[in-house]
Amino acid sequence: METLDEVGLGTMGIADSETIVLAIERGYRHLDTAQIYDNESVVGEGIARADCDRKSLFVSTKVWIDQLEYEAVIQSTHESLDRLGLEYIDMLYVHRPRDTYDPSETFAAFEELVNRGIVNHIGVSNFEVPQLQRARKQLDAPLFANQVEYHPLFQPDGTLADAQENDYYLVAYSPLANGRASEIPEVVDVAQNHAVTPEAVCIAWLTDKDNVIVIPKASSKAHLRANRNATTLKLNSTEKSQIDGIERETEFFPE
Repeated sequence: METLDEVGLGTMGIADSETIVLAIERGYRHLDTAQIYDNESVVGEGIARADCDRKSLFVSTKVWIDQLEYEAVIQSTHESLDRLGLEYIDMLYVHRPRDTYDPSETFAAFEELVNRGIVNHIGVSNFEVPQLQRARKQLDAPLFANQVEYHPLFQPDGTLADAQENDYYLVAYSPLANGRASEIPEVVDVAQNHAVTPEAVCIAWLTDKDNVIVIPKASSKAHLRANRNATTLKLNSTEKSQIDGIERETEFFPE
C-alpha cells in the first residue's frame, strides 16, 4: 500500500488558494477536497502556484451523491479534473453511499477511470462495515481508504477494525471534534500532562492507531505547523485508554 503522510489537509470551507500554497510550503503532501465543497478550483490554483512537483502530491476528491450513476461519475470526474487543473487524481471517493449510489454501477465507473489512467486509487467515505463488504465484492482493484468522522467523541471502532483487518487507510475527518477539542475533559487532562494543546492530543491519539491518518482543516501558518508537529507527541497507554474510554457519542456530520 502506498504510504501517505499521517497528517494531510482537509479543505472543506477553504476559499483562498493562499492557504493551499502555505500548506504545501509547510510540508503537506496530501490534499483532500470534494465536488460538494465547491473549492476544487481553489485547491487547483494553490497547487499550480506552489513550488512543488505534482508527483510528490497526493490529491483526492469525492463524487457527490447525485453523480454516482455510471455516466455521471465519468463526466463529473472529468469536470473535477478541469477545476483542479490536473491530469489525474490520486484518489477518487464515493462521498456517501446514498441517492444515485449503486455498488455495481458506481464502482464499474470508478474502475473504468482507473483503467483510463486518470484515477490512481479508489476510496469510499462514510461507509459502515456492511457497505464496505459489499463494495469490496464489486471491486477488482483494492479499496485504498474509507474516510469517516473520527475524534474522541465519535469513535467508529467497527470501521477501524475493518480497515486494519483488510489493510486500507481509515482517513479521519473532523479529528479535532469540529473545533471542540478543548471542551473534552479527558483530552484537556492529557494535554495538561504534556503542556500541549488539546488539538495536538487528538491528532497524536488518532495517528498512533494502525492504518489511521488525519486530515484536519487549518488555514493559519501556526495551525498548519502545529497539526503536522502533533505526531511527535507520544501518549502513554493510560492516556490513550482514557480517551478510548470516552462514552459520550457526538457525531457532527451525521447521515
